[in-house]
Amino acid sequence: MVKNKFVADYQINASKKIVFHYLSTASGLEEWFADEVKINEDKNYIFNFDREDHYARLASQRSNSHVKFEFYDPKNPDESDHAFIEFKLEENDLTQTLFLKVIDYSDGYDDEELISIWHGLIGRLKEIIGG
Repeated sequence: MVKNKFVADYQINASKKIVFHYLSTASGLEEWFADEVKINEDKNYIFNFDREDHYARLASQRSNSHVKFEFYDPKNPDESDHAFIEFKLEENDLTQTLFLKVIDYSDGYDDEELISIWHGLIGRLKEIIGG
């Protein structure tokens, strides 16, 4: 399947430190992003959406700045074009406004669907953090 790269920016009215917790920890992600998030003995993340497990490695992380999860199929370890989701926190120096940049590289959804999905997810995140 052909993968689609979706990129969107969302203004968040909260501190980087508070938002980063919800982007980088299993407990934080479970509150808004997935039905359940576990970390296995190999330090890989297991995201459960609609009763289906999706496996991801923490590909990169910089405290209070960005986190990237690279999804993989445990039954197909030779796959090379991995889907990923990356969250970047960017602050406007002039206005001190915080933006969450979402980069979703995946298949199965077109841009319209992804706009709707991420709008709902970010709305839930903002409700939780009050931002």
